[in-house]
Amino acid sequence: MTTLKPFIIGSFMLAPALAMAAEQIVVQTDSTSLVLTIGDNGRLYQSYLGKRLANPADYANLPLGTETYITHGMEDYFEPALHINHADGNPSTLLTYKNHTTERTDAGSKTVITLVDTVYGDEVELVYNTYDKENVFTTNTKITNKGKKPVEIEKFASSMLHFDRPEYYLTEYNGDWAAEVKPHTQQLHYGKKEVDTKLGTRANMFVSPFFQLGLDQPAAEDEGEVLVGTIGWTGNFRFCFEVDNLGGLRVISGINPYFSSRTLKKDESFTTPEFIFTVSGTGTGTASRNLHDWARRYRVKDGMGDRMTLLNNWEATYFDFNQDKLIDLIADAKALGVDMFLLDDGWFGNKYPRHSDTQGLGDWEETANKLPDGIGRLTEEAKKQGVKFGLWIEPEMVNPGSELYEKHKDWVITLPNREEYYFRNQLVLDLSNPAVQDYVYGVVDGLMTKYPDIAFFKWDCNSPITNIYSNYEKDEQNRLYVDYVEGLYNVLERLQAKYPNLPMMLCAGGGGRTDYEALKYFTEMWPSDNTDPIERLFIQWGYSQVFPAKVQCAHVTTWNSDAPVKFRVNVAMMGKLGFDINLHELTADELAYCKQSVKDYNAMKPCVLDGDQYRLVSPHSGNHAATEFVAKDKRSAVLFAFDVYPRYAEKVRNVVLKGLNPSLRYQVSEINRFDGKPGEVKEYSGDYLMTVGIPAFTTGKLSSRVYSIQAI
Repeated sequence: MTTLKPFIIGSFMLAPALAMAAEQIVVQTDSTSLVLTIGDNGRLYQSYLGKRLANPADYANLPLGTETYITHGMEDYFEPALHINHADGNPSTLLTYKNHTTERTDAGSKTVITLVDTVYGDEVELVYNTYDKENVFTTNTKITNKGKKPVEIEKFASSMLHFDRPEYYLTEYNGDWAAEVKPHTQQLHYGKKEVDTKLGTRANMFVSPFFQLGLDQPAAEDEGEVLVGTIGWTGNFRFCFEVDNLGGLRVISGINPYFSSRTLKKDESFTTPEFIFTVSGTGTGTASRNLHDWARRYRVKDGMGDRMTLLNNWEATYFDFNQDKLIDLIADAKALGVDMFLLDDGWFGNKYPRHSDTQGLGDWEETANKLPDGIGRLTEEAKKQGVKFGLWIEPEMVNPGSELYEKHKDWVITLPNREEYYFRNQLVLDLSNPAVQDYVYGVVDGLMTKYPDIAFFKWDCNSPITNIYSNYEKDEQNRLYVDYVEGLYNVLERLQAKYPNLPMMLCAGGGGRTDYEALKYFTEMWPSDNTDPIERLFIQWGYSQVFPAKVQCAHVTTWNSDAPVKFRVNVAMMGKLGFDINLHELTADELAYCKQSVKDYNAMKPCVLDGDQYRLVSPHSGNHAATEFVAKDKRSAVLFAFDVYPRYAEKVRNVVLKGLNPSLRYQVSEINRFDGKPGEVKEYSGDYLMTVGIPAFTTGKLSSRVYSIQAI
């Protein structure tokens, strides 16, 4: 096992830096400590971030370190966390310690450190929450103008962390529509590397809001020191990594300050979103499991609850459906054995009926010639069949071809005196406007009031913000990006208050929204529109670095017809299982297999959705992939093994398992076989399985196997 070294911080590691202050503030989990020191000059320094020491008195021996939350305009020469412009033109801020409080919480602790500029009255609260068992920290800031005149905050980071190590390796995850979360690793040298987005709504379309930072070596699955961080913000974000002239690294995380400065009047405050991070001395696998546990217990909506399997109509019908077709599909959902039927895009609009993506968005009334008896007829049929009914919506958007656009163009984000630019034939409604917030809230509330049997919403968001101008913000256009997101949260808070048990899927043209603040209000997310099972092996592997399988919707579709149905189903079983396929195009054997797979999946849910995930063999490393899910009591596990394109006469090697109890004995058998027959049962010790492993791979192209591992 790799020992976690301390991240001893300091721009200056000479003798004067070793002078100790009178007080230290220790923010810690069961495994990790962050030590902050109040210097003789009254300023706050980060002295340590690393393995929690057994003897707290040892923290007194630490060097002073680097200033915790560096401001613009003083003696620092690199990127600041905070930049405030004062009314007299002075752009500098000097923060000194005022006080702090620490209180115990159900999960760990909450520490609030107040810093103040004694000349101008600026006040900054650094807020740290710890989750002890999960080894997760969240941190954000609250900035308050305590002066007499307004100030402009130009930069306002949620977090600044410091490192002083010989080498740094950053792994970011970027891509595009249908090509999300592709990992890229680079060594950081002198200078600045930024990972950011300026898309506004579909903010994660090109880059995911998380990263892995390897210390002394690139981040690896089972070894080495790594910090994994993510931002809880459903909008423009920025991660800034800057190595200075002495080799120190500062990591600044928060809202992207691009076109987002804001004025604070006297006694007015601004609170930044949370930066969420964990530290591991045994690689990214441990870090991921930390975040998965934290997310299920404390962040994701109904994180410890169940998830519904479903049948979606999209690939079976696209926009071409009517009431009778949908009623037949609801019966198909019942026959398949899933929990819910989900009606996707195309059910709304009358003056501008939704026959394609060119019109109808904004007019949330059923198309009369498609659904003459309305959504109510469909919810009635679903109830009759014993399945739930879910519905697709995109309430933040509008097509120019819509009655809403005709009536309320002032609600649309669009530039004056310019030709409108459309992304996917649509525009974004201005959620900085309270009237628009009421409207968007009313889309869901109106449907739920009229049709209370709707059990699920798929909330889509297909366009970034284009034509960036708010008719509501008037002379404060640079508030739009931030105010939009806060307006969205206001809507979601209101819906959560009225419909606390309503599950929803977070979707944005695929993985355009994948963050932990939005997941307070959504039970799951749509990782990508790309459902090719080979691509999904990579996509789900990428998201699993930060997000548990429980929130990753994974559907069986017709993408990549070369892959057998079994291969497609097995990939989808590693997330929240759904089907988006015309069942009548399957053979009798394929349909029987899918029905059995729903039953098998329901039996393995405790492992897959709530267990510990172990990434055993990466699809990036060759022609195979394997992932294991282990129940918390270590008495059961499920192994998924995939052969993608093995080479001719390739020598296949055992898959070595992880996370089991070495002293227990386990029965291992292949389940979910296409022929429906039970697999051979073999018996092994946990020690054997985690040392020698089992021959789970073959040389068969696009083949897959699922193994049940049960303690005796």
